[in-house]
Amino acid sequence: MTHSGEWSVIVVGAGAAGLAAALFAATVGHSVLLLESMPAPGKKILISGGGRCNVLPSHAGPGRFVTDSSRNSLKNILSTWPLAAVRRWFEHELGVPLALEAETGKLFPASNRARDVLDALLRATTQRGVTLRTEAPLAGLQPPPTPGAAWRLVLAHGEILHTRRVVLATGGLSVPQTGSTGTGLRLAAELGHRLIPPYPALTPLTSDGRHSALAGISFPVHLTAPLPTGAFTTHGGFLFTHRGYSGPALLDISHLAARSLASGGPPQPILVQWTGLTAAAWQKALQRGGRTLVSTL
Repeated sequence: MTHSGEWSVIVVGAGAAGLAAALFAATVGHSVLLLESMPAPGKKILISGGGRCNVLPSHAGPGRFVTDSSRNSLKNILSTWPLAAVRRWFEHELGVPLALEAETGKLFPASNRARDVLDALLRATTQRGVTLRTEAPLAGLQPPPTPGAAWRLVLAHGEILHTRRVVLATGGLSVPQTGSTGTGLRLAAELGHRLIPPYPALTPLTSDGRHSALAGISFPVHLTAPLPTGAFTTHGGFLFTHRGYSGPALLDISHLAARSLASGGPPQPILVQWTGLTAAAWQKALQRGGRTLVSTL
């Protein structure tokens, strides 16, 4: 094993969260080491939004977020860095102009290039003096043995690092080939943290294949998931696939279906409104139509 000097902050994981954490820590004067297990940082940034990188939503009310914690806690978290301030940070601090996609309500880089977002984050961290090390997977993490002592990080090849503060930003389990292998979850559990079992949050849904002949067809819909506390609604593109369903609207609501399956409870119903007409409007149109042929409705 080899031993390196002590850093003020070590951030584990050079994705979007890790790059931002390293940048802010360095901005207030910390010496920062950013560790990435992959050969290059930001792989998930590059594939997000179909390679365009959906940076932010255009609105972010607490009702659009999923949490098992207090709704007041969620509101407090969101209020610490409001959406308007985050957008200003991207556009004025990082120099990445954002443009609204009206159909989805999401903000993308005006260039429609995810690479521009990653390059801006890397450029900013470099300017702030952050040291980035790739192909440096973390194997072990040991807390300070006494108050005021340093954390001890053991890399996979045996090197030992020391730091006063550790930020785990290793991602979840969604795309292992980008480095999201669950390392951070494992290390957090080993440190005694209670973990809520992860489940897919943005995922296509599979079906029995009855609609496979429609694969490739996409159109805008409204989706509603009835819940004990009300209903979760979303709208946007809905795509038939060979194995089931996808598209922006379906992905936004898919976490409810995945969560119901993971909990072992009854399947979550999802209601589809195929047109802009409500059920009442359809009823009125049918009554008004009388003997009108279906083909002319």
